[in-house]
Amino acid sequence: MAETYDILILGAGPAGISAALTAKARGRTTAILSADPLNTPLAKAPRIENYPGVAAMNGRQLLAALLSSAIEQGVEIRTGRVTSAAALGGKFMVGQEQEIYEAKSLVLCLGSQQGTKPFPGEMEYLGKGVSWCATCDGMLYRGKRVAVLGLGSGAERDAAFLKSIGCDVTYLAAAQAKDVEIKGAETVTALRCDGEEHAVDGVFVLRDTVAADGLLPGLRMEEGHIAVGADMDTSIPGVYAAGDCTGRPYQIARAVGQGNVAALAADRYVKERET
Repeated sequence: MAETYDILILGAGPAGISAALTAKARGRTTAILSADPLNTPLAKAPRIENYPGVAAMNGRQLLAALLSSAIEQGVEIRTGRVTSAAALGGKFMVGQEQEIYEAKSLVLCLGSQQGTKPFPGEMEYLGKGVSWCATCDGMLYRGKRVAVLGLGSGAERDAAFLKSIGCDVTYLAAAQAKDVEIKGAETVTALRCDGEEHAVDGVFVLRDTVAADGLLPGLRMEEGHIAVGADMDTSIPGVYAAGDCTGRPYQIARAVGQGNVAALAADRYVKERET
């Protein structure tokens, strides 16, 4: 049975941590689901000097302090690639690796959406030879030829896992690829990458973050960012968004404030349905 929460937060950056602390303060059951938060653009920032009340430090130090504050307040942080989310009968189901979670409301804190645009053929063949999760779907390709497009921090590890269970793996560091297309008929038959075509039965596209509208179908986007209202509400009732995924400027102070607003709105949404 799926674990159930009042508010699930996707992303452990400043916006997600702020949202989790606010939800916790409101007495809501909450958890953060995230890929490794220490492998993000913020964690790689060499120096941060413009966050009020905090002495200059590098991004990894600031993020570690934010994570520590959440853990001290009892916020659950569950690490792993989030691959799916769906609205089902007034609740939300979220898939992270091989786990499924249920929530009454979601707060999306997915970071900048740069680099998450699907490859040609990716959405067309999702579930028909394209997968976003090696541990979830790897056994379906045992003894078969697969390509791994490595765009995330754990991609090489996942490629090794696929090899260990008997897949014939071609690994491509897709971050350097300039021309990628997934091809097929009813299912995937080939991957073209920089002019070279690989005959495969499946393609694992492994990013740390799935594009928001691919993760949650029906989510309205504006110029590559999640469209939000004044309460950080999205086009899907019960779903809120905060931080860099909602647009520029990409600033920590903005993300923290939006995370607070989003969590307060999610709390109101849950409360209205309880009464």
